Amino acid sequence: MIISLIGYMGSGKSHIAKLLSDRLGIKLIDLDKEISKKNKMTIAEMFQKKGEIFFRRQERALLEEIVATEDSCILSLGGGTPAYYNNMELINQNSESIFLRTSVKNLTERLLKQKHKRPLIANISDQDLPEFIAKHLFERNIFYNKAKYTVNTDDKTPEMVVEELCDLL
Repeated sequence: MIISLIGYMGSGKSHIAKLLSDRLGIKLIDLDKEISKKNKMTIAEMFQKKGEIFFRRQERALLEEIVATEDSCILSLGGGTPAYYNNMELINQNSESIFLRTSVKNLTERLLKQKHKRPLIANISDQDLPEFIAKHLFERNIFYNKAKYTVNTDDKTPEMVVEELCDLL
């Protein structure tokens, strides 16, 4: 079984995926890390040098490859992955998809600390960040809400979220 974690950047997908992988003894695949490895550059460099369309094509190709070749893994997806092509349909057809829902307030607090690592928000002022996240989240929720399961991460430790995921599955 492939378990796909989706949600906005800062929702804890990578961290939760690592903990879940350790807990279940299942291989972890972080889609962004795999894209970086394959292209020998960071996501930020890819956006800057090759553009978002190039990145989204790489993302789609690798997603297709993973769901076609993997039997069992935890798949941590980029925040935008579900919103492009028909990725969400592909994800739902080939995995147990889980939306890690996180409030704008919590996302803002987390993302303020890591803006420099996030090409999408690196140039947005701190005071404009909550509005940007809210607008972006509104646009992406259409896709996130297609996940088979939704787990709210607010006011929960990563371990509590993992426990909830294990109960769910």
